[in-house]
Amino acid sequence: MLNQLSYMKKNNSINNITIIGAGMQEHKLAQTALIAGFNKVFLYSRTKQSIERAVDKIINSKSEGLKVLESKNLLEKGSTTQLLLSRLVKEPNLRNAVKDTEFIIEAVPEIMTLKQKIFKKMSEYCPNHTIIASDTSTMSITKIAKYIKNPNRVIGMHFFNPLRSPLIEITKGKYTTDNTMDIAYNFAKSLPCENGERVVIKLEKESPGFIVNRMIGTIEIYFKWAIEQATRRNIPYEQIDADIISVMPMGCCLMCDIMGIDTIYYCMKYFASNLSPDFKPTPIFKNMIDQGRLGKKSGKGFYDWSKGKPIIDRKKKAGIINEKMIKAILLNEGCKLLEKRIVNNYDIIGEAVLAGYNISGPFEEGKRNYKELSKLLDNFSKKTDNNYLKPCDLMKSGNFRMMTQTRFQE
Repeated sequence: MLNQLSYMKKNNSINNITIIGAGMQEHKLAQTALIAGFNKVFLYSRTKQSIERAVDKIINSKSEGLKVLESKNLLEKGSTTQLLLSRLVKEPNLRNAVKDTEFIIEAVPEIMTLKQKIFKKMSEYCPNHTIIASDTSTMSITKIAKYIKNPNRVIGMHFFNPLRSPLIEITKGKYTTDNTMDIAYNFAKSLPCENGERVVIKLEKESPGFIVNRMIGTIEIYFKWAIEQATRRNIPYEQIDADIISVMPMGCCLMCDIMGIDTIYYCMKYFASNLSPDFKPTPIFKNMIDQGRLGKKSGKGFYDWSKGKPIIDRKKKAGIINEKMIKAILLNEGCKLLEKRIVNNYDIIGEAVLAGYNISGPFEEGKRNYKELSKLLDNFSKKTDNNYLKPCDLMKSGNFRMMTQTRFQE
């Protein structure tokens, strides 16, 4: 059930915004921007058909479309579906979509060359002061901005579910100014959210996967091993999900379906190139993509979504996944983020993981069990010849326990 949307005063320095793309994430971004009250929201896609499909979802989505929100009195007083749509500009021409805007959010597929190409064009068409954000979940902002004019105004701005999830992660690239980050932070805080006030996390420096997807992406190394084990032994995937129900109620295969098999595949390939070869995605994912089994969005992935959310029998466990290994991997990756000074204290990591995936941060339990968890990782790393999952020095020593403080003062 929807809760009352949380509103903050619109950022007065930004009047018009542009959303690049018209897919699942982009239509939600456009809807969120409309509800936020910007003068104009430009929705760009190369074809009018894709734009019309996106607009239909903005209006008629059964779970969070404007008509549903209006019928439940969840829109701001005085707002109506018709009024909000009057501020939406459907634009299949890129130049027209960005020439009169102060803030652009790009959300095209996670392919670096594609992002670089569209950023270069946008920087030539839009005003010099326009901030250009990529809703990437993995990629380097510095590399995305490599070929554009004024790369100081390019940022990473990772949304989870723009209307439902409170979490937005923002990060700078090599050339991003503090002023750009400040404007983006205030913009993010101003966006409405179903589940309370926005949680906006600033990274101190670039990190592949930002915070949350880097943490979850590292667990995918372990899930890859588990999925391959289950496939080889002909064990139903729902039994793998049952293994971890108390730690991750969604389960790993169901989570992959929801995020998109293709999305995870490309993210893991990027991590493999930029963090470690150990992130190389399983061939099982490539086979699923070739078969059109992309998860929820295509109607089939690990599970059948053709009739809605699948009914999963989790009474029987596979006995493949050790829940403590997940806790160990999260703790280790969190410690690596601290070692690299991506963030300055572990409270921020815990807050981000909780807001993004409703998973408790690893540090409270890790303070008590880091020796046991380090040993688990050591043993698994040796057994599977996986170097990336070896416990880092900060985890093994327990020195991460001193790296805590209350959330940064704003």
